[in-house]
Amino acid sequence: MINKIESRIDETIDGHLKDRVSCECFAKAFSGFYPIEFLSRSYYVVVEQIPKPDFPELRQAGLGDLIDRPLSGITYKDTYFIKKGCESDLVLHFHELVHVAQWQVLGPSNFITRYISEVQQQGYEDAPLEKMAYGLQNVFSKKSFPFNVPNYVRDNI
Repeated sequence: MINKIESRIDETIDGHLKDRVSCECFAKAFSGFYPIEFLSRSYYVVVEQIPKPDFPELRQAGLGDLIDRPLSGITYKDTYFIKKGCESDLVLHFHELVHVAQWQVLGPSNFITRYISEVQQQGYEDAPLEKMAYGLQNVFSKKSFPFNVPNYVRDNI
């Protein structure tokens, strides 16, 4: 199932290559939090509808609530998708970039496996990968002293 999910993710990214925007455009807004090198290798796409894998095995694994959950953004590897109308939400971009860092540290198969396991066992709100992303976005929202988020993710995942 993990290979099927990754294959669907790759198809989704490949289908939007021409629409991707480099996150380097956030260099000033995220200065001190995300190095320019990280931002230049991270991308976002504005979409009408958030693309989510949806096939019977995922629902059978108890992930129907996650599939059906309304989302403003979702991250796949180095690319995240933002729902149209949310593209100016810097906190949302910050959150999704945490997930880009998590994907980089864990690698695709490990990220997918861990994410699914966490959501199955603890639910979306209490899944540690989500809690990390929400916690770091809250630090950013409070205008806290900047720190290197990708390094933080690497050291705390």
